[in-house]
Amino acid sequence: MSGRVTGFGGVFFRARDPDALTNWYQTHLGVPSAEPFAQSEGVSVFAPFKRDTDYWPAEKQWMLNFRVEGLEALIERLEAAGISVETRVDWNHPEIGNFARIVDPEGNNVELWEPPA
Repeated sequence: MSGRVTGFGGVFFRARDPDALTNWYQTHLGVPSAEPFAQSEGVSVFAPFKRDTDYWPAEKQWMLNFRVEGLEALIERLEAAGISVETRVDWNHPEIGNFARIVDPEGNNVELWEPPA
């Protein structure tokens, strides 16, 4: 089909300290600073949730989700850097993958998703 969306081109949002937040994402998650970066092929999800969802804190309008490789190693590195990582057994699904959550320095929720092999 021509004339359709083929993927996400970026995520843009306001921050109190854009430079510090950009540095945090680059340091801890390897997200390049405000410039295009090649992504691994894979699926993306566009999923509006009901206003009363409890999937992330009610005071937040949105949550980032990053596809990752080596989730366990990333969790260890984040925890070694003093970043609290939330995991739950019920977040791990053989058919969907494994999940963990962190919160960035400005209180934004970030879900880390490792798809199944």
